[in-house]
Amino acid sequence: MTISESVDFVSGAPVAGDLDVAWIHGSRSAKRNNDPKIQVHACDPHTFILRQSKAVHYEAPFLYLFCGNDRALLLDTGATSDPAAFPLRETVDAVLRDWLAARPRDSYELIVAHTHGHGDHVAADAQFDGRPGTTVVPADREAACSFFGISGWPAEVVTLDLGGRVLEVTGCPGHDDRSIAVYDPWTGFLITGDTVYPGRLYVRDFPAFTASLDRLVDFASARPVTHVLGCHIEMSRSPGRDYPVGATYQPDEAALPMTVNQLTAVRDAARSVAGRRGAHAFGDFTILVLPSTPAVAKQAARALAWKVRNAVPL
Repeated sequence: MTISESVDFVSGAPVAGDLDVAWIHGSRSAKRNNDPKIQVHACDPHTFILRQSKAVHYEAPFLYLFCGNDRALLLDTGATSDPAAFPLRETVDAVLRDWLAARPRDSYELIVAHTHGHGDHVAADAQFDGRPGTTVVPADREAACSFFGISGWPAEVVTLDLGGRVLEVTGCPGHDDRSIAVYDPWTGFLITGDTVYPGRLYVRDFPAFTASLDRLVDFASARPVTHVLGCHIEMSRSPGRDYPVGATYQPDEAALPMTVNQLTAVRDAARSVAGRRGAHAFGDFTILVLPSTPAVAKQAARALAWKVRNAVPL
């Protein structure tokens, strides 16, 4: 492989990346929403966070693109399959084209993997079908374990070498039995998917969830984690106040990055919940222990009320 410039992803890590960004957060009127379909933010020249527009899908998930010397990793593919509505491949191709223009290689691979397997994180997988030099890892536990080389699920920590940029991957089930966390020593980012983020933490397997949080806290305490980054924002800046499910306008969102102290607070909050079903609100997040018909019904009622207030077609 011809490499015009080999990036040193070890010296000086973790680097001081830029997370001072105003994320697109929707509009009161879908007709007047001028947000891009995908917002791309460069945290540094080799690290990109993408957010899907709320005008395209209310989930507005965050996706992560890490570039190494030999290959890039895209974590998640968003909530919409239609490339006309959500041109993810086109957007990723443009980012990589610019990256490679400054650092030419004879070949460069792309890995598409997932924080977990829910629909709002895998919908655009098919956009990468047939893309040269691309591996799409199916969003199931067996496929993820096989690709990453995890034999001791979920506690084993394994590495993924992107070419000098060596990520660490481990399991963190509880929200979903396929959930993984990814740590990037270059930025210090710990990507936690839907396990930890400023929003509603839906817990489907409580013992697995608390065990995962214990491991994540221990993992983060042993490494220079700069930010804990999930895949959604559902909390406002007012403590304990979240936006309803389906909200397409979130003008006072909480910040996306969380701290290791907040990760520990999620772990401690989960311990205090002790598996009791229902919604348990805390300052920076809400833990919803499922199944809980009353909690789900309350969420549905709030969603309906929001749509009525904002004249959203039902």
